[in-house]
Amino acid sequence: MTVLNPGGRDPEQRFDTAPAPGEGAHPPTNFHAFAACTFGAFHFNPRRAIAEDTPVLLLLRSDFRTSERALIDLKKNHRTVVVSLKETGLHQIAQQLCDRAKLARFMKVVAEADGCIGTTPEAAEIYQRLRSTRKPATVAFIPTPYPVEDPRWNLSLPPSEQSGVFVGTREWDVPSRNHFAALLVARQLCNATDEPVTVVNLDGYKGRRLLDELKFPEEKLRLIEKWKPYRDYLSDVARHKIVLQLDRSHVPGQIAGDALLCRIPCVGGDGAVERIAFSKICGDYRTISEITSMALDLLKNADLRAAIVSESQERAVKRLSFEEVRSQLAKFFCQLPQD
Repeated sequence: MTVLNPGGRDPEQRFDTAPAPGEGAHPPTNFHAFAACTFGAFHFNPRRAIAEDTPVLLLLRSDFRTSERALIDLKKNHRTVVVSLKETGLHQIAQQLCDRAKLARFMKVVAEADGCIGTTPEAAEIYQRLRSTRKPATVAFIPTPYPVEDPRWNLSLPPSEQSGVFVGTREWDVPSRNHFAALLVARQLCNATDEPVTVVNLDGYKGRRLLDELKFPEEKLRLIEKWKPYRDYLSDVARHKIVLQLDRSHVPGQIAGDALLCRIPCVGGDGAVERIAFSKICGDYRTISEITSMALDLLKNADLRAAIVSESQERAVKRLSFEEVRSQLAKFFCQLPQD
């Protein structure tokens, strides 16, 4: 399969073989993972996507103009085209579709595509309602895959080398992320267990001042303040006992996927990957107090952490692995009408 992000900034990338950590311009995550798991390609130029002579997953981005033009060109060349919003959190969908012209363009593209893939159940439901006169088989929820079956992507560390809480959110100004509340829970866990807390702060001095106001215990707050290569970032995540967040954005769930590769529990979020792999500790229909209690138990109990990790890996292999998602994509495309 070819993934086309028309007018995007990510360079074109081929996935003729399964990539190892650190290989390639972009890691096989998010929509790049669909190209990687099918040994396909990721493009920003529609002509290169047409030249691949494969089915295309067309990403809808920006004001949707370039996506609309790309759909026209792809259909003229008899390509099977399914579409997906590039940003699929519920707050992101709302932000993109509050403009009348963009909404009209979005509805037109969704109606004229051969099908739609939602990387969250909520996004798939939106596409289904817009295509209510079409066959239900032309819309599918297919989660973003992770190479959990590839031993090269097992980035786990021994329990003796793990400590603390990694906070999985970083956006103070997005209400559904609940970043401030997650930091308060992390501080409570730190006070109760003496475990350190790691926070990603890409807001510089402003972010540090906000964190200073929370008054974490002395020398218990670690900051990551610059972008890192994906392999190095995963090494940082793997050093922790748990990932904690209170995100209620219904996103695909990359931080939960990162936790799967690091073999640590991801507690409290409601992303699609979390609901599949970490259903017993995700935040869906749970209060902050319940999540805090679960996180505290996990920090104190190595056997419980190991049991959650084992179960999450089993679920991921069955639902989220490259092999399984490749199978889901093949079945979905076979059900679509062919030109």
